[in-house]
Amino acid sequence: MSHFLDILLGRLGWDALPFWEMLQEPTTFNIINGTIVTGAASMVVLGGLALVALITWFGKWRVLWTDWLTSVDHKKIGIMFIVVAFIMLTRAIIEAVFMRAQQSVGLGGGFLSAEHFGEFFSTHGTIMIFFMAMPFLTGVINYIMPLQIGARDLSFPVMNSISLALTAAGAVLVMVSLVLTPFSTGGWSGYPPFTESPYSPGAGVDYWIWAVTLSTLSSTMTGINFAVTIYKKRAPGMHLMRMPLFCWTALTTAILMIFGMPPLTVATALLALDRYLDFHFFTTDLGGNMMNYVNLFWAFGHPEVYILILPAFGVFSEVFSTFSGKRIYGYKTLVIATISISALSFTVWLHHFFTMGQDASINAVFGIATMLIGIPTGVKIYDWMLTMYRGRVRLTIPMVYAIGFIMLFVIGGLTGIILANPSIDYQVHNTLFLVAHFHNMLVPGMLFGMLAGYNFWFPKAFGFRLEEHWGYRAAYSWIIGFILAFFPLYALGLLGMPRRTVAFLEPAYLPWTIVAGIGALVVLFALFSLVMQLGVSIRRRVAYAVPVGDPWDGFSLEWSTSSPPPEYNFPVIPEIASRDPFLNEKESGRAYQRPVSYADIEMPANSALGPILAVVSFLMAFGLVWYMWWLVIGAGLVGLAALIARSFVRRTTRTIGADEVRRAHERWLDQVARAKAITRADERDAANQGLAVSPLEGAVQ
Repeated sequence: MSHFLDILLGRLGWDALPFWEMLQEPTTFNIINGTIVTGAASMVVLGGLALVALITWFGKWRVLWTDWLTSVDHKKIGIMFIVVAFIMLTRAIIEAVFMRAQQSVGLGGGFLSAEHFGEFFSTHGTIMIFFMAMPFLTGVINYIMPLQIGARDLSFPVMNSISLALTAAGAVLVMVSLVLTPFSTGGWSGYPPFTESPYSPGAGVDYWIWAVTLSTLSSTMTGINFAVTIYKKRAPGMHLMRMPLFCWTALTTAILMIFGMPPLTVATALLALDRYLDFHFFTTDLGGNMMNYVNLFWAFGHPEVYILILPAFGVFSEVFSTFSGKRIYGYKTLVIATISISALSFTVWLHHFFTMGQDASINAVFGIATMLIGIPTGVKIYDWMLTMYRGRVRLTIPMVYAIGFIMLFVIGGLTGIILANPSIDYQVHNTLFLVAHFHNMLVPGMLFGMLAGYNFWFPKAFGFRLEEHWGYRAAYSWIIGFILAFFPLYALGLLGMPRRTVAFLEPAYLPWTIVAGIGALVVLFALFSLVMQLGVSIRRRVAYAVPVGDPWDGFSLEWSTSSPPPEYNFPVIPEIASRDPFLNEKESGRAYQRPVSYADIEMPANSALGPILAVVSFLMAFGLVWYMWWLVIGAGLVGLAALIARSFVRRTTRTIGADEVRRAHERWLDQVARAKAITRADERDAANQGLAVSPLEGAVQ
């Protein structure tokens, strides 16, 4: 029986339970840490059970399966990516609050153990990069980009579903690490030799390896899908230089994904070979060299920075233009700047290890390359400000995020120029100054951009606007909370406080850590405000309904459809003759016209391959973490069988009849005819049903 259990459970034992150490050694310190971990694990388990119970209570399993999980509609997949991002954001913010709380009382001690604190910063970084930021930007691009280029779907709809499946499987694996502990303490970058078996023999690093591997495979496939779609599926007449700037950033992001993600996949695979089969790629003996890992990781890591930032730049371009009531200033220069940033992002990875002993001339070259990225970034900032100049700026929620971004991102960029100097970087590299810098880039850049896009395009996705009072509270709390939480870290870094420090003995640090802790609480309130905003909006969705689909007087094609759009996006693929096609149609009085004729539309059929591979991927990864080889082999065979079975499916599309398309479109046109047209000045009123008055028709603009 003992041998059977060894085979069945692998190395999974009682010590994996979050409360086990607390029960074995019930010291005050262990009880505090065990209670925190057990509480988190309980929330995950009870939350999952509550979700299952609610779906069962309301009888929504069939709807969930047929309308969502097996759907290959790019819009639904995009929404599911964003749902994953918000769930993981919640966990990551709570972990950040615990870290800031520990450092607020960390003078001479605190309440977290060093191991627990190490797990917190490892999971926080891993989640924020791979399971919040990547799903968020992938979801937004998934939803909006095909609409903006006049396409019906992505080029590879089933692969899109598989990409979601892999990301979801990785996210679930990270969540399971709360229940069957521990996670890695090696940070989000997983540097060996610390993450090698002699130094981290438990399951923690393996959780990290397989979760990250699933994420990188997902993002690589997503990048291929996005790039092919933009190259091949643009509507007639939409030349590259007529694409919205958000699509340009989506294209460059896709290219960065294609070439930036594989190095990390290779690095985690080689690290796994070290740990599982005793290879010596990155070990301290027998020919291993950890610098090979560092080069591979940052060959991914610095393009990853711009994978995160560029889609947010695209969102801000849309927001500044729309809510300034002007066409974007300097379109061509913004396109060139976007391409320049993406190209330069592959030339600067070595600045992440200025302190590791390479020649001074090499450091100088990479320092100069790093500074050069500031030029196209500065071009973007000036173009956005000139777009607002003499515009009729409306201080909407997306605009609050956008203006907050400009102010904070410029400060973060200046600290980046400082760190691009190798001699300065050598002094502050391992301090909280660096932590403040990269948060100063990613939070106002990536997160504010995605939250701006969330508020901007939510009416398009769901047919009703988001409630504004809680929305403004969230936006201002994110800005104020960020300033309070991270600006003190610049001072702490200059004072010499090392990063990843669980406790300290220098009293001068304490006032700054307390202010940072208060800032973390403000950020927690911002997260709470987002939840309240969504809840109130759903409850008042009838009052906030915008079925016509153009609540902000938008410029590009997505605003020319109903809210939410039909599965096929457009009854007839539009012909594009300008850079702002929908704005030009409204100005010329040609918007909302009935097509001359309708035709049958062929759409991809639902596929169960995505959800099957989600389960298979999770089970394989879980088996690899705990050495359950029977589970790895069994799940792998099921996945292989599913792929083979998919190859025999012949009915991969379904046809929507022309009569059905005509009826749906004319119902929407009837809504357009009944709706009250509103000006930009009235777009926040309850009368806004999504029918904006064009600039030529409106007296108040």
